[in-house]
Amino acid sequence: MHDHDFRPCDACQTTVSRRWLLTAGVAVAGALSLPRQGQAATAQRPKSPVDAATALRDLQEGNSRYAANAARNTDYSRDRLARAAGQAPKAIVLGCADSRVVPELLFDQAPGEVFVVRVAGNFLNTDNIASIEYAVEYLGSPLLFVLGHSGCGAVDAAIKVMKDNLELPGQLPQLLRPIFPAVSAAEAQRPANLLEAAIESNVRGQVRQAPTMSGLIGRYVASGDVRVVGGVYEIATGQVRMVS
Repeated sequence: MHDHDFRPCDACQTTVSRRWLLTAGVAVAGALSLPRQGQAATAQRPKSPVDAATALRDLQEGNSRYAANAARNTDYSRDRLARAAGQAPKAIVLGCADSRVVPELLFDQAPGEVFVVRVAGNFLNTDNIASIEYAVEYLGSPLLFVLGHSGCGAVDAAIKVMKDNLELPGQLPQLLRPIFPAVSAAEAQRPANLLEAAIESNVRGQVRQAPTMSGLIGRYVASGDVRVVGGVYEIATGQVRMVS
């Protein structure tokens, strides 16, 4: 996969959005109940209204609209009643907690269309991968999108800790530790801009790690039912570019 900008396709988006709205309410028929303690999970994984390729295209087209200041989803009060019946998010987004990076907005998706998990530095850990597993297994989401962003403060702090022996208070050292491998991998390439390279390296690392960190996700990736991809959001332009 090569880095590239997203391209719009309004006709495709309209078809996907209509199909999603018609199907999402009945695809789950209310949130699936997790098994009680001591019971095995026997419910069949719900089938998503769209496949991973369609979900990715939908996000790409939505981002193109957002970057062009032509976003469609501006009235989030619509369809509340339909959403109360259940959810069938077409994609999971693992994003950063940065207040400027809001996946629903930058992908121009309405509530219920993306299952968002956010942590500073957009990295996988035991807690958030369990949330991702829930969306994969019980909501049928076919796509996991790891979303980094320009000027990421968590990655920048990880660089400073490693290079300058910066000491941080509280639990911040534990937050940054999972990002260190991405910084080391980027630094080994001697890039002109270490921060940019480390942000991309971190996204790539999480994409690679998701199927190995979770046997559940790995099983669905191996069967082709789930796809894991990554991209970097450029805050100044509003564009998301894919990274391999």
